[in-house]
Amino acid sequence: MEGLRKVDIINDLIDMKLEDLEIYNKSLEIGEKVWKLTLTWDFFAKDTIGKQLVRSIDSVAANISEGFGRFHYKDRQRFNYYSRGSLYESKTWLAKAAARDLLDQNEYEEMVRFINDLGVKLNNYITATAKQIKKKT
Repeated sequence: MEGLRKVDIINDLIDMKLEDLEIYNKSLEIGEKVWKLTLTWDFFAKDTIGKQLVRSIDSVAANISEGFGRFHYKDRQRFNYYSRGSLYESKTWLAKAAARDLLDQNEYEEMVRFINDLGVKLNNYITATAKQIKKKT
């Protein structure tokens, strides 16, 4: 019986596609917005804050996808936590960019709202994943 439950969990994960995850798609979306924004900055701004911001925001989607591909629960959750950390790191780089007049107030507020919304969704995904795995095992 215990083995059947694990097989059911595996089958559920196989049937789901990464592209079906809203948090994955939203993280790709914000990554593209940040990329386009930083392309307009001068060399020094791109080389310092821009690279850090792009790396941290791109890491959100990358860690979601890497965790999604992991078999073991703890591995998946670890990458979800990395993703959340990268999301909040990105928020810091956006604040630095705004403070250094690389973003106008509207751009900054729009991106922070997007990140805050994504953070809530990511936290809900982490919680739901933990509950689903515990319930099925």
